[in-house]
Amino acid sequence: MLGFLIAAVSILAIPLVLAAVRDSVGEEAARRYLPVLVLAPYAIWTAVSLDGLVAVLGAAAIVAGLRASRRRMQGWAPAGWALLAGLLVGVAALFSYSAPWLGLSLVCVYFARRRPSLNVLSGVGALLPVLGAQLLGFSWAAGLVAAETDYAARVAPYRSVLWWSAISVVVLLLAAGPPLVASARKVRNTAMWPFLVGAGAAVLFSIVAGLARGGVEHAWLPFFPWLTVAAVAPERPAGALPPAPLILVGLGAIAAMIIEAVLVTPW
Repeated sequence: MLGFLIAAVSILAIPLVLAAVRDSVGEEAARRYLPVLVLAPYAIWTAVSLDGLVAVLGAAAIVAGLRASRRRMQGWAPAGWALLAGLLVGVAALFSYSAPWLGLSLVCVYFARRRPSLNVLSGVGALLPVLGAQLLGFSWAAGLVAAETDYAARVAPYRSVLWWSAISVVVLLLAAGPPLVASARKVRNTAMWPFLVGAGAAVLFSIVAGLARGGVEHAWLPFFPWLTVAAVAPERPAGALPPAPLILVGLGAIAAMIIEAVLVTPW
């Protein structure tokens, strides 16, 4: 029952990510991205991890940030949306210590849309849940230090950084599927670059810092959608919209079925 509830909530990330794509590069691109999200191999892990909830909160934060930075937004509306975006990132950080990396995407969006002042409001919003939790007796910083200490004692001595970093990269390729390659090739030539930068920085940091030693299929759930989001985005300056990557999506779906078959096979 709990797994069903988590999966039901995690599914909300799909319309939120699509809303972000529509806001950034148009409705047609969002429609073409739909099968990439629905048939993504990493979907099989959303029912057994609270990181699916973090993915929803992170996606909602990015949508709020995009609304805040719209040029036609006037008055107090941009400030309200920016504050909400920060609040959502802060709440997500209470569930996952990697969630603040999604805030980097917000920073990039604000600078790309020439609304850098919104960073202040989103920063304040992100601090409010953390400070609120501290008043209730939970120190986010102390919890992070404790988690790192426990990780270093229980996991680090028994798992090679080099080998497990390589394994994590393989998991990334399997979980995100072939659209990851198509997306990464356009990181410099698409309006979706803020999302690629934020998610890519989170994954790269965890690998370089030696933190990716198992469990990345769950821990990276909030970042997987944003790593493939440019697969259907138009390239600049031509602006031509690429066709839906149906072949890549099909390969990803096949990979998902193989992964599921391996996971449920008793050994």
